Amino acid sequence: MRLPESQLAVLEAASATESISVDRLADNTGLKPETVTRAAFDLRDDGLVSIDETVQTSAEITAEATEYLEDGLPEVRLYRAAIDAGADTEPVQMGQLIGASGLAGPQVNIALSNFARKGYGSIDSGAVSADPDADPDTDPEHNALAGLADGETVADEDILAQLERRDLIVRSEQTVRSVTLTDDAVTALMEGIEVAETVDRLTPEMLTSGEWDDVEFTEYNVAADAPSIEGGRKHILRQTADRVKDVLVGMGFKEMEGPHADADFWINDCLFMPQDHPARTHWDRFALDVPPIQSVPEDLVERVEDAHRNGVGEDGDGYHSPWSRGFAEAIALRGHTTSLSMRYLSGYAGADIEPPKRYFSVEKVYRNDTLDPTHLLEFFQIEGWVMAEDLSVRDLMGTFEEFYAQFGITDIQFKPHYNPYTEPSFELFGTHPTTGELVEIGNSGMFRAEVLEPLGIECDVMAWGLALERLLMLMYGFEDIRDVHGTLCDLELLRETEVLY
Repeated sequence: MRLPESQLAVLEAASATESISVDRLADNTGLKPETVTRAAFDLRDDGLVSIDETVQTSAEITAEATEYLEDGLPEVRLYRAAIDAGADTEPVQMGQLIGASGLAGPQVNIALSNFARKGYGSIDSGAVSADPDADPDTDPEHNALAGLADGETVADEDILAQLERRDLIVRSEQTVRSVTLTDDAVTALMEGIEVAETVDRLTPEMLTSGEWDDVEFTEYNVAADAPSIEGGRKHILRQTADRVKDVLVGMGFKEMEGPHADADFWINDCLFMPQDHPARTHWDRFALDVPPIQSVPEDLVERVEDAHRNGVGEDGDGYHSPWSRGFAEAIALRGHTTSLSMRYLSGYAGADIEPPKRYFSVEKVYRNDTLDPTHLLEFFQIEGWVMAEDLSVRDLMGTFEEFYAQFGITDIQFKPHYNPYTEPSFELFGTHPTTGELVEIGNSGMFRAEVLEPLGIECDVMAWGLALERLLMLMYGFEDIRDVHGTLCDLELLRETEVLY
């Protein structure tokens, strides 16, 4: 019998009386585990070995668990503080114990939710009573974490499941394969096996020399396991952004571009946003400590300031609020990409603005928002505007219906809204495919005269800012945008999510 060298090495290292794992065979033969696995499957197909497969589950503690091993589980710290405060004889107010235990933030809720569950005591009307017979030194969850940290195995499935629910461990499964020689293999080894020269590809040199007739070609087992290789791919959010661009270009729009950090003049003043508006304070705005922009067009600054102070037209009325040239020139990260619209509509970006015109951008914006499932500190906005004669809200609503229909979204709802820069204005809502809840997906309206007249625009302009991430949620059913990007991003989810067109 003739066998490839790797198969013969596996046969000689395996045993007929003992099942030997692939990793041990790899160590004994000096071959890679994947080479041993491939050889073992080929030998099994020839009836020379049998392969047993078992699934082993392993658990690793998380960073949070490591912290608890050093400082103690939150419920244990609460119990010890309760004992020290005499809560084993008379209830003690929870606030006093929280401070004494040093718990803060999410750890407080974690301690409260696990305190009674573990029998450390009870909580009634904000007062804590501790069980004097409880023994935190034998806390099974703490001991299990300590054992896992030392490389030990924890057999109690209930404890492991509880630790996993608390995000204190991460469990993974691994298939372990073991090889045993068959009687045919023992017979073949006793009779002697020769090493066959094998090659895994046919080369031009083999054909011209005739060597191909003297070698044995390796058989390929397409059913054998192979190492998983995750190549790079375009992020699903970027794929959706590209799709949005294709749709808008197909609808006759041209793309805008411009700076992420810009003068407040372009970001807000041109939009008839008063300088004392709450959205222009540090609560919503990322100001940059850099020199102000000096290149804003002087004549446009004067017209915008006049609109703020006095309004436009015979019946116009301004804000009668402070207006500072220095504030207008100060640099901030743009809170919306409407700053690009202002640059283009003013002609300052060099664009041809003779009507009719359609422009869009899909760019990142920055806001000092509170993080939650639908809000991030930075996100992508789908900016767009159409300039033409005799536009109406009906044209704007029809544009949205046509745009969202390209993504399979046909249930758009509109709600009247107030914006300082558009009138009339309305918000857009779509139905989340999983929760059934209405999700705000954008804001829009017709630019006011106070915006258009200083820019020199004499026709109608309808405009909007739509959230790319919210569109993604409606397309794919994501309930938390942090699952898609950021520190909580689920890479497996991104790898497995099918691209929608």
